[in-house]
Amino acid sequence: MDLRLAQSLAVPAQTKIAMIIMDGLGGLPLEPGGKTELETARTPNLDALAAQSALGLTVPVGPGITPGSGPGHLAIFGYDPIEYEIGRGALEALGADFELGPDDVAARGNFCSVDAEGVLADRRAGRIPTEASRKLAELVRTIRIDGAEFFEETVKEHRFAFVMRGPGLGDALTDTDPHTTGVAPLPVRAVEPGSEKAARLANRFVERARKLLAGQHPANMILLRGFAGFPRVPSYRELYGLRAAAIAVNGMYRGVARSVGMTVLDVDGEPPAAEFATLEQNWGEFDFFYLHIKKTDTAGEDGDFAGKVRAIEEVDALMPRLMALGPDVVIVSGDHSSPALLRSHSWHPVPTLLYSRFVCADGIAEFGERACARGSLGVLPAKDVLPMALANAQRLTKFGA
Repeated sequence: MDLRLAQSLAVPAQTKIAMIIMDGLGGLPLEPGGKTELETARTPNLDALAAQSALGLTVPVGPGITPGSGPGHLAIFGYDPIEYEIGRGALEALGADFELGPDDVAARGNFCSVDAEGVLADRRAGRIPTEASRKLAELVRTIRIDGAEFFEETVKEHRFAFVMRGPGLGDALTDTDPHTTGVAPLPVRAVEPGSEKAARLANRFVERARKLLAGQHPANMILLRGFAGFPRVPSYRELYGLRAAAIAVNGMYRGVARSVGMTVLDVDGEPPAAEFATLEQNWGEFDFFYLHIKKTDTAGEDGDFAGKVRAIEEVDALMPRLMALGPDVVIVSGDHSSPALLRSHSWHPVPTLLYSRFVCADGIAEFGERACARGSLGVLPAKDVLPMALANAQRLTKFGA
């Protein structure tokens, strides 16, 4: 649906929508004819909810297109991810609670390990503890270069948000991260003439960081990727009048939620149980809740089929806590697929469930890829899920006379 059309049809209502996103939910069988991770998992609560829901498979960007987490989330949030593309760096900075401005260019940073010849040995420096990463960030914050201000915000483990602030900084820049080991980090290159100043400054910063970190172990270098400027996305409040909240632990997902105007809630404790507790504690304050589960994607990218199954089962066990709150609409889906078989994001459509008292339930008491393929929603763009949720929450009026 066109966002402006949706905005023109939006009406207030005393209803609540809950969106549970299991990152990288979709999967594949390990053997031909076998079951996917979701089909293998024991999910009595999700299966019972599926029987009362409309089921389908969502496509985040387009057929055959493997999405990143940012585009995947924007799509399930109801935005065209191509029209409203937000770079990874901006999402990382927003997720670290950094207030990006119009003169800022952000990137996602990794502390990494290089050998004596400057060749990458570990892109994540052994996933150093967050506290160690904070100390390294303090060190690189001492870097001063004429032409821009530089900011480094610790995210988690080896990850940090990197921001350059100054006039005339374009964000059409290439990554320094080669996404493999055994080669040297790459220089930043300007893809467009307007980004040449930013490329020079970023390369100077990386060189200074290399010298500063040379004596550290195991994190003795940095990688930068996903350069992006300030995102301009219409918010849930201005589009639909929704008071929207996000419950997510990892920085990038907090960032994409903040980019669409959601209030990001703090989570005290170990996810996902602590995330559901945060949902319960704040249920009366918001109209829309997005709750993000990371473990499914982590296991998928690690090739850990059994770990992904366990992560899904852990969420299933928590679903009664959500349903006890009496949500008017529930969406269960993912931002993309991450089959353990591929150890990566993939292009495969994502199993999706839409529950409300007004939905025409498919009566399929199973939540899995093949069950969703039989559902009445069919295979649909992920961006179309939110308008259906709003309609089922009685938050869209009719179009035309």
